[in-house]
Amino acid sequence: MERESMEFDVVIVGAGPAGLATACRLMQISKDANKEITVCVVEKGSEVGAHILSGAVFEPHVLDELFSDWRDDAPLKTKVTDDEIYLLNSDAHSLHIPNTFVPKTMHNQGNYIISVGNLARWLAERAEALGVEIFPGFAASEMLFNEDNSVKGILIGDMGVGADGQPKDSYMPGMELHAKYTVLSEGCRGHLGKQLIEKYHLDAGKTPQHYGLGFKEIWKIPAEQHTEGKVVHTGGWPLNNGSSGGGFLYHMEDNQVAVGLIIDLNYKNPHLSPFDEFQRYKTHPLIARTLTGGERLSYGARAIAKGGFNSLPKMSFPGGLLIGCDAGTLNFAKIKGTHTAIKSGLVAASTLGEALIAGVEAGKDLDCFGQRISESWLHEELHQSRNFGPALHKFGTWMGGAFNYIDQNWFGGKIPITLKDESADHAQMGLAKDFKTINYPKADGKLSFDKLSSVFLSNTFHEENQLCHLRLKDASIPISVNLTKFNEPAQRYCPAGVYEIVEEAGEKKFVINGQNCIHCKTCDIKDPSQNITWVTPEGGGGPNYPNM
Repeated sequence: MERESMEFDVVIVGAGPAGLATACRLMQISKDANKEITVCVVEKGSEVGAHILSGAVFEPHVLDELFSDWRDDAPLKTKVTDDEIYLLNSDAHSLHIPNTFVPKTMHNQGNYIISVGNLARWLAERAEALGVEIFPGFAASEMLFNEDNSVKGILIGDMGVGADGQPKDSYMPGMELHAKYTVLSEGCRGHLGKQLIEKYHLDAGKTPQHYGLGFKEIWKIPAEQHTEGKVVHTGGWPLNNGSSGGGFLYHMEDNQVAVGLIIDLNYKNPHLSPFDEFQRYKTHPLIARTLTGGERLSYGARAIAKGGFNSLPKMSFPGGLLIGCDAGTLNFAKIKGTHTAIKSGLVAASTLGEALIAGVEAGKDLDCFGQRISESWLHEELHQSRNFGPALHKFGTWMGGAFNYIDQNWFGGKIPITLKDESADHAQMGLAKDFKTINYPKADGKLSFDKLSSVFLSNTFHEENQLCHLRLKDASIPISVNLTKFNEPAQRYCPAGVYEIVEEAGEKKFVINGQNCIHCKTCDIKDPSQNITWVTPEGGGGPNYPNM
């Protein structure tokens, strides 16, 4: 099919903090050099911020590198005033860990509790004021390549394609966006980034990327239970016996709190349900005494790339760059990735700006980007945190925590060894017969809830009768392999009730409820047979988070 096309100097896929920071800095460089640079940002969400979910406690120093006047109107309202860490050693007890014994990377003095979605909306306003074109509601579905195998740009996905793959009455063909350079900032497990990492072998010599599944809810709570600026992190219960992760409770403005749980996706028990573990977490007395009597306002879940320094791929390829969580720049030792994502975007912009102003031929591999990253504080920060995740994976919560305390507080992250986790998360799944089933308590409707009522709060919407965006390489595997060996864990690891096993005419059938999908990417990561591929649905579909 011959398609309409548009030409830009730079096309950026994903209007998150990394992509928008890149766009803003490029336009600043354009103005300073008095040379026109055309920049387009494509966002699959219905609006900027619609698909963004993060804790989040934010380190603001990176904004000083982008806008000297950010304090005038940036959506940073709640400064951290109190910082507490607890070990939950049972479903009823907790142990407060004095800050003296906490790795210094976990301290949050000077940081802000924010909505990253709102930060992205603010960055988008700044970007448009600088001359950036932003197209929300349009999904980048495919990469386009030149004859020399370099990236030419992206294809915006067709709209109005039915579940049978045929055009509906509302059909609208996608458009090609051509660029001298294409920047991928899709967030964790970006489906185009995943393809390019494989195509160009960008992860050669690196440890496999590791992931967590992060849950978040926002609650409105009674004023007497609220302490604005208070940050609480927890480890331990309900995660144990081969599962790990941690929880959080952040007191925001307006008597609201963000509560969440991050579950490492290297867990072994196929009977584990991350969603139900999160529901249990909220019933612990330490958390429940804050939430009781409150109202749940929103719900969401998202995968987190937490492999860090050891898993960072080569971040340049012929014709473009890979930045932010698409590359995996999150600092797991801090449980923060927004400031590092923005920094990767700033370094990307300076690299691209220099090439465009110098007239470097389009489609080149700007491998100097890797050198620029290595000379920045981003590299130093990630390198100092390289052992944090592997230590917890290898030694467990107590011993791993002790190692990290020594590494971070005594050696400043420069202990002369590098721990590595060489096992991919999906490969850690054990056989169902080797693990006990887990009987989760029924939701009480007060602190714990079911999946479907939770998905409702995420404002998830997909156009009816559209082509399913959850693709099976082999349709027989869910029943013949995954059900037989693992009791088909997709029924449990999905936080939105997308996957079901039903019985029809005496036969088991695997059902995909794609309309429920909140775009967390867990299925693409955790499926033990690596049989599920997540691709973008029609633009504008998915969750619509207001202030997550």
